[in-house]
Amino acid sequence: MTEVNILAISGSLRTGSTNTALLRAAQKHAPSGVSISLYENLGAIPLYNGDLDTDSPPTAVEELRAAIAEADGLLIATPEYNYSIPGVLKNALDWASRPAQSSALLHKHVAILGAAPGNFGTVRAQLALRQVFLWTQSKVVVRPEVLVFNCAQRFDEADNLTDETTIELMREQLTVLRDQILGSVSSPHTSHSG
Repeated sequence: MTEVNILAISGSLRTGSTNTALLRAAQKHAPSGVSISLYENLGAIPLYNGDLDTDSPPTAVEELRAAIAEADGLLIATPEYNYSIPGVLKNALDWASRPAQSSALLHKHVAILGAAPGNFGTVRAQLALRQVFLWTQSKVVVRPEVLVFNCAQRFDEADNLTDETTIELMREQLTVLRDQILGSVSSPHTSHSG
């Protein structure tokens, strides 16, 4: 089976982030044919400024765009801040979405998941993130949704995901992402240019 390379991005900068732990679990439990690498430089990306968005943008921005462009797909774990996505994640996506006509995000395959301590498991943040990807015409996995609610009950003290239902849902989501990517590679005529 052809292996697809997925770039995983956590929307949290916190050292003990549950969303980052969720991505590590995705690495550990990935289905066959899926290789996941964790992007770890989100905090180095400057605030978006059109004056800096030139042929020579900041190094961290160049590295982000290159990492996204080289990946077959993205796996994004987002916390929920004030019913939406964290500013640091939106900022990175704003940089990655430029220039619009040749963006690294254009038609990129994406899966979204998230963990939260409350009962709604980042559902509103994930909806907000889906809106961002409408503009970039990214191909977001619709189902299954991975909404990890009451996340403290699903990880052990070493931040290992222990909840079998969440692990299985995550594996299913990654399988759909893998198959979506491989399907687009084998059937290039199904994609539309914008």
